[in-house]
Amino acid sequence: MPTRRYTPTSPGRRHADLPDYSGLSKVAPEKSLLEAISKTGGRNQQGRITSRFRGGGHKRRYRVIDFARDKVGIPARVMTREYDPNRSSWITLLNYADGEKRYILAPIALEIGSTVEAGETAEVRVGNSMSLQRIPVGAVVHNLEFRPGGGGKIARSAGTSAKLIGREGGRAHVRMPSGEVRIFKTACTATIGEVSNPDHKNIKHGKAGRVRHLGRKPHVRGVAMNPVDHPHGGGEGRARVGRPQVSPTGKLAKGGRTRKKRKASSALIVRRAGKGRR
Repeated sequence: MPTRRYTPTSPGRRHADLPDYSGLSKVAPEKSLLEAISKTGGRNQQGRITSRFRGGGHKRRYRVIDFARDKVGIPARVMTREYDPNRSSWITLLNYADGEKRYILAPIALEIGSTVEAGETAEVRVGNSMSLQRIPVGAVVHNLEFRPGGGGKIARSAGTSAKLIGREGGRAHVRMPSGEVRIFKTACTATIGEVSNPDHKNIKHGKAGRVRHLGRKPHVRGVAMNPVDHPHGGGEGRARVGRPQVSPTGKLAKGGRTRKKRKASSALIVRRAGKGRR
């Protein structure tokens, strides 16, 4: 679904490339799957800002998404494809044969009216969920579990996917969206296909107000602050940073390593992401 350009009736419209919602179902969200969201403004329990430049935004309600796909062996009909304000991809409402309704992430090429299923007896086709043991090598998947039964954690944002590149015994090699190759247990489940809305990366909001509606405040550069507010602050006129660029707390902000050296899961990484990293 490509982005849409509008008639330039204002500067905000002229520079905007916004999502094309024509392929979405014109229905209200399922009430039984909605929950309230309380906003924090980027503050923790002590009231201190831990995530900068957050606050405001349009009121939202959370859509409960079935990342576990634990309703095994029961076919479900795809009812709608909907917008979700809490994520970059579209979501799909499933109506199971026993009457239960659940939301899942909408894969590309999953049409309204088709049937999906989860479990080891499901066919290998888009929208079906099963273990890595049943998925053929070379298949593209999303909503992949880190641990069996833990629910999908990997490849959930718009246009992303992982690829099963090998399998040996109870271990499977998966190429992550970052390019990293990692070992998973074959009992981990994943959903066949690529996540919908791949053109999300091409969106241009066109004006500051649209970003404020999303709950983002203006990002202030460190060099524009005072020394008491940021390590880059202070100086007469436009002063250069004069040191490696860091966060307000002094941590490296441009390519510094953040992973612990002796993290146990490092043994499961076959090839690191990025050029020349092992």
